[in-house]
Amino acid sequence: MLRLTEIKLPIEHPEGEIKAAILERLNIAESDLLRYEVFKRGVDARKKNSILFTYTLDVELRNEAAVLARFRKDPHVGITPDTGYHFVAQAPRNLNERPVVIGMGPAGLFAGLILAQMGFRPIILERGKAVRERTKDTWGLWRQGKLDPESNVQFGEGGAGTFSDGKLYSQIKDPRYLGRKVLAEFVKAGAPEEIMYVSHPHIGTFRLVGMVEKMRETIQSLGGEIRFQSRVDDVEIDNGQVRAVVLSSGERMATNHLVLAIGHSARDTFEMLYRRGVYIEAKPFSIGFRIEHPQSLIDRARYGSNAGNPLLGAADYKLVHHAANGRSVYSFCMCPGGTVVAATSEPGRVVTNGMSQYSRNERNANSGIVVGITPEDYPPVPDDPKSPLAGVEFQRRWESRAFELGGGTYQAPGQLVGDFLAGKPSRNFGEVQPSYTPGVHLTDLSTALPDYAIAAIREALPAFAKQIRGFDLADAVLTGVETRTSSPVRIKRNDDDLQSLNTRGLYPTGEGAGYAGGILSAAVDGIKVAEAVALSMMQAKN
Repeated sequence: MLRLTEIKLPIEHPEGEIKAAILERLNIAESDLLRYEVFKRGVDARKKNSILFTYTLDVELRNEAAVLARFRKDPHVGITPDTGYHFVAQAPRNLNERPVVIGMGPAGLFAGLILAQMGFRPIILERGKAVRERTKDTWGLWRQGKLDPESNVQFGEGGAGTFSDGKLYSQIKDPRYLGRKVLAEFVKAGAPEEIMYVSHPHIGTFRLVGMVEKMRETIQSLGGEIRFQSRVDDVEIDNGQVRAVVLSSGERMATNHLVLAIGHSARDTFEMLYRRGVYIEAKPFSIGFRIEHPQSLIDRARYGSNAGNPLLGAADYKLVHHAANGRSVYSFCMCPGGTVVAATSEPGRVVTNGMSQYSRNERNANSGIVVGITPEDYPPVPDDPKSPLAGVEFQRRWESRAFELGGGTYQAPGQLVGDFLAGKPSRNFGEVQPSYTPGVHLTDLSTALPDYAIAAIREALPAFAKQIRGFDLADAVLTGVETRTSSPVRIKRNDDDLQSLNTRGLYPTGEGAGYAGGILSAAVDGIKVAEAVALSMMQAKN
């Protein structure tokens, strides 16, 4: 097959126009085109009143070699690459050891799935609950202000990505098309077929719940074992080699191959690993607020007269501003037609995140407006000034401050954008009603983050309005605080075998280890680690 790129058509084109565009582009007769399929469809919205779909197409022709020869200098015509997934190993039947996976977010889920598909019968340990029970506990915080520290937005089957927009795109380099494997498994589990080709695929929380359950069933049907409410409290390391994990129940589970897919909020596990001597270093992350606008405002700014067209859906955005104080401010985890959600995992702290359903039809758009920070910004940990966990304590400080500013009831502190820019407290909501539950307590956010972050965000909002008209709408709502943008630590690993820098048999993966940033990239990283585990186990067997 041949791949054609940059085929552009009006968004409301009839289906037959794709075929006609292929024939015209390649200058071939209709009889020479055997079939075609859409590999990718993007949106070109640079001209708001003349928005186009941009297609990447795979076509099968009668005489592909001759056509390819005619277009050998054309960068938009080439051979279709192999995007199929190929397993790196198959476990022998007499293999006694079983790999253990800690965590069942995207990285742990796909590490477990790939290991199971290769016959290695993994054991997956998840400190939280199965996804439907976990959903009930999460709603307990959102509706009743009751937090379960072991079952919430951060902990439980599916990971933090379950309660998000379900975005399935990333900027990682993916030469082996592992992302296609992730998407294909999601489709098998019930995701819509369109995620295989739309440029910014998403699923939404309600669909993710059922999909995660089906993937769990697949792992179990292949010999894998999954244990919920099984928190790992210790890892036994002998002479630099992992030997076992110890659960909170006291049970000891022997293994020489341990996948660490703990997510970015497993702070007690970070502390345990640090005590055990596993190499950890502090890494940069970002902090800020959630901002909410009417979705209709974003649609008009992005799509002009095409706003509301069901073929386009709710509009999103991506913004960056480099502030005068040297800080970068950017939009993070933008959720069209979504809600701001309570995402804390520790009592006495407030954390915000964003979530959308598949329909993206809620009244508000929201995203994080966050400021980049580095380990140099973290105050040293008392009694351990060289601790790599200083970023964790930095997060806790501002989450506790948000809890205080919100009134101490898991309400989040909030402020209208106009008042934030003017430096005065907010008293009443205007046009935009916030979506965060248990509720938003209006206040002054000027002490909710470090001074440099407040200054940078105040400068960025009017700058963003030059790209998205109305972004600095006076009645738009800021809600604090967003601190869990990524892990504050990196559990470093070797580039070749993906094992910990100083602990053999330990395979850090996903967001918590500092090697991913979202559902798709975490899942891809989980696949890579599963492959490394499989190859190591095969080598040990031989």
